[in-house]
Amino acid sequence: MRVGVIGLGIMGAPMARNLLRAGHEVVVHGRRRARVDPLVALGARAADTPAAVAAATESVVTCLPDGPDVELVVTGPDGVLAGATRGLVVIDTSTIAPDTARTLAARSAEVGVGFLDAPVSGGEQGAIAGTLSIMAGGEPDVFARAQSVFAAIGRTVTHMGPAGQGQMTKLVNQVIGVTTLAAVAEGLTLAAHAGLDPEAVLAAVGSGAATSWQLQNLGPRIQRGDWAPGFMVRLQQKDLRLAFAAAARVGVALPATAVVHQLLASVEARGGGALGTQAIAQALEELAGSGPQP
Repeated sequence: MRVGVIGLGIMGAPMARNLLRAGHEVVVHGRRRARVDPLVALGARAADTPAAVAAATESVVTCLPDGPDVELVVTGPDGVLAGATRGLVVIDTSTIAPDTARTLAARSAEVGVGFLDAPVSGGEQGAIAGTLSIMAGGEPDVFARAQSVFAAIGRTVTHMGPAGQGQMTKLVNQVIGVTTLAAVAEGLTLAAHAGLDPEAVLAAVGSGAATSWQLQNLGPRIQRGDWAPGFMVRLQQKDLRLAFAAAARVGVALPATAVVHQLLASVEARGGGALGTQAIAQALEELAGSGPQP
């Protein structure tokens, strides 16, 4: 299939590489030439605008920071819909508001274009390995037509229902993931101040009921003070704001998530918005005592 990829950041670039490895013809567009050129060297073709990407492909994958970015790329003057022919499938892997996804699906349908809100989970490691979990909202026939693309970038693909339900599922994912990460960081902060051996803690706790993706993948980073982003604090905060808005609409309280949101806000306040989400441990360390206790 001829597949376009728009947005070549931490997640988008490895998805494009995996599409190339799967044998697809890939057309890419990004704001920074430094992100486009390595993919061109691997066999991708560069396009100057989202419209040009759409005109040259059968499916377009978008992976962008926020809802306004997706709206501009899809519906803007040089956007995907401006260059699309009937039958194109747009697969948005960004995390945006469910209502925005529904609006984009309706706008796409007006011109004969299929739209899936298909956010992903699994972090940078999952994007590189092609093992992402994909939660998709949209029409069943459009979902079926996207399977060859999904097969190249993910391991678990679930159709969650009509437009917007993929994004709603991703917000559930973010609430569970970030509160679990806070628990991991809190436990590891306790372990460090108690003088426990870091590797032994991971071996013991990671083999029992308290294990999690966050413990296994981000726990070691917390222990060695590695704050490089697999997913940035500022983007996590954006996702949590979307989750609070969605929860308010359905009358659900998110008290644990609210505490985590404030902890991450303290990281942002110290200039850590571009750090990985594991930097929540910095906020907990700030609250901790001065060192190990006897």
